[in-house]
Amino acid sequence: MSEGTGLLRIGDRAPDFEAATTHIPDFNFSVWQEQDWVVLFSHPADFTPVCTTEIMEFARRNEEFSSRRTKLIGLSVDSVHSHLAWLQNIKQKLDVDIPFPMIADVDMTVSHRYGMIHPDASSTATVRTVFVIDPKRVIRALIYYPMNVGRNVDEVLRLVTALQSTERHACATPVNWKEGEKVVVPPPKTVSEVDARLQQADLDHQDFYLSLKDVNPKTSPESEGHAS
Repeated sequence: MSEGTGLLRIGDRAPDFEAATTHIPDFNFSVWQEQDWVVLFSHPADFTPVCTTEIMEFARRNEEFSSRRTKLIGLSVDSVHSHLAWLQNIKQKLDVDIPFPMIADVDMTVSHRYGMIHPDASSTATVRTVFVIDPKRVIRALIYYPMNVGRNVDEVLRLVTALQSTERHACATPVNWKEGEKVVVPPPKTVSEVDARLQQADLDHQDFYLSLKDVNPKTSPESEGHAS
């Protein structure tokens, strides 16, 4: 998909952009990303109750994302001055520091480029969007929430962990998978592969097409940034 047109999809390259942020004045996305994974999330507006609960929870869980070589970054169409005032309010009233940048997208350039403005919901505010972007700046997952429903940060973290695990181990994850649980190995493609699969003693065979295996959930942080 060409950058700046329509909604982005899984497998699209995440558009690069420059913007003002709370932590980096002359922010360039690709330079800031380096070789890390990124969770880019938008919220409708500063000083709103649901958004405040979300940004605080992302802040509290920041180290868990960092341990997976994943950077967090938020966005709304508010000004950087509004962002700064909001972050100060959260720190003073709720004792939570926000350690990641918040993008000020007053002219909606980034919001439109990423398909965060849904006119039937609002033509002047971003819906609650989550993009998981890999080190090659490819969009690996995206989630849209309506404005009146807060996100589940546990699920965003689980999603990042699952994507990294499936890539590292060439596998898939079953329903409700959590880190440390068995993963699904790719199904056999030929008769001989079926026979060979059923002989593998290290697999938990549900049937010839559904086999599970244990994987080591712990990997050095360096490997996450260079997955293919």
